[in-house]
Parts: sequence; structure tokens; C-alpha cells
Amino acid sequence: MKYLINELNDNHPIKIYLKENILIKDFLEKLKNISIHDDFEMFFSIFNNLCEIEKHYVRKENQLFPFIEKYGWNTTTQYMWTFHDQIREELKEIRIKIEKKDFEDITFSIKDLIDNINHMILLEETTLFPNAINALSSEDWDEISIGDKEVGYMMDVEYIHPKDDKKRRKIDLDNDAIYFEEGYLTPKQINLIFKHLPIDITYVDENDKVIFYNNGDERIFPRSPGIIGREVKFCHPPKSVDNVLKILEEFKQGSKDNAEFWINFKDNFIHIRFFAIRDKDKNYKGVMEITQNVSDIKALEGERRILDWQS
Repeated sequence: MKYLINELNDNHPIKIYLKENILIKDFLEKLKNISIHDDFEMFFSIFNNLCEIEKHYVRKENQLFPFIEKYGWNTTTQYMWTFHDQIREELKEIRIKIEKKDFEDITFSIKDLIDNINHMILLEETTLFPNAINALSSEDWDEISIGDKEVGYMMDVEYIHPKDDKKRRKIDLDNDAIYFEEGYLTPKQINLIFKHLPIDITYVDENDKVIFYNNGDERIFPRSPGIIGREVKFCHPPKSVDNVLKILEEFKQGSKDNAEFWINFKDNFIHIRFFAIRDKDKNYKGVMEITQNVSDIKALEGERRILDWQS
């Protein structure tokens, strides 16, 4: 493993994982040796730093795992993901105990946490990382690096961007698939997604003309094909047109990026938002209106996790 690592540049994903492991082990050692009774604030600060391990695990789950699964390592990734979740749950429980200042229980829980994280590091450095280095291509690592940067790191990393930031993952595609910044969709899939979105979307271009709306089965406000190409000022009741035009003017000037409203409509609570759409150079390219019935969302209390779902 050390021989292989020495051949990696400093910005290779595995090299960054290993640097983070050094940082993690340092945090664990400090937590083990510090007295929570004598220096609670320092203990809490180190614990908060350790919680940045979430970025380490999210990168593995969403960046590294998909690539190694191509080589049939599904059992490895599922086991590790389950172990990640166990560590996440331990961190969550310790945070609750810290907030309650339940010191005796915290000391016991920290010992288990340290053992589990160290075991995960051992699995990474003796199994996962060496096998990944041997199996993945340089193109794979370039693509992983791009996504890793988006997820983020536990520490500041001087990031050298791969030369080709337009690399596309090698997967089987339909002939009519369209490439987006984060994946591929066919026109049929795009239409299905828009039809099933639980929100109403209307898009007005930079010339103030309506050029798109999604036609779901339960639209809040009616739309019809006749609206396409129509100036937005003719799509609102006269009493609200002036305010709509003022919003658009603020968007065009760059003084505002969004506006939101909420109304009671037909026994439902409706949330309406306008978002300015701009290109990478901050040029105004239109406005997106999103309307959503949030009655049920507004009434939610407590929590229901995916593990609580029953068919």
C-alpha cells in the first residue's frame, strides 16, 4: 500500500482520503486523552471537527463506490455503507449526550466510536484503497476527482482540476439521450420527470415570453398550450401585472434573485416562488416560477424516516 501511495500525486482521491485519515486519527487520539470534565469546550470543539468525517464517507458512497461496483464489489460497498451509518448514528447519539452534558455516558460511547472509526480506517487502507488503485483507470480517477470537489473535503485541499472536466462516465445510453452537467436523460424521461414533479413550473425567457410549463396531473393553476410564446404580462390578472413586471425588472438589474409569496387557495396553502435564471457570466436568461401546494408539508411534525416506511 505504501509503495502504491508514494506513486500518487498529492491531489489523487486516494491520497486525499489518506491525508484525511491522518487527521481523523489525530482527532480520535485527542478525544481519547482529553478530560471532558476538565475541558468541556475543547472536547466539544474536537468532536465537531471529527464530525466532518461525513464528507469523507459521502465521497466514498457517491464517488468511489459507483466505480468499484463496476468490478462486482457490491458486497464490499454495502457493508461499508452500513458501517458508515452505524458511525453516523453514534456521532448523533454522542452529540445529544453532549448537549445534555451526560458526561459518564459520553466517555463510554466515545470509546466505541473510536474503535469503530479506527476499524473503518483499517478496512480502507488494507482492502478498499489498494484494490481501487489497482483496478481503476486514470480516466476513472479524473472523473472521481471532479465529483469529489463538489462534495467537499474534511480539510483544505489545493485542488488541481483534471485537464478534461467534460469527461462522461462510460455507460450504455439510448441514441436520443441528452447530456447534462450531471448525467443523461432521454426526451421521454425528461417529460416523465416534469409530469411527475409535485410542483408547477413555468419558465419565462429573457424576452419575457413563456416558453415552457410542466403539465402535471394536479396543477394548481391551469395552463394550456396557448400560453407558449405569450408575453408574461398577459398571463397575469391586470391587478397583479405591475408587481410582476417590477419583479422581473429587479431580476434583470441584478438587485434581486428571488421573490416568494404564499396564499390560501381552494382550501389549500400555496407557496409561490420566482427565481432569476442566469448563465455562468451572470447574464439574465429568464425567470422560473415554482408553485407548490404545501398544505401537507406545513402540517408535518416530528419525523418519519425511510426505515419507518411500510407498504
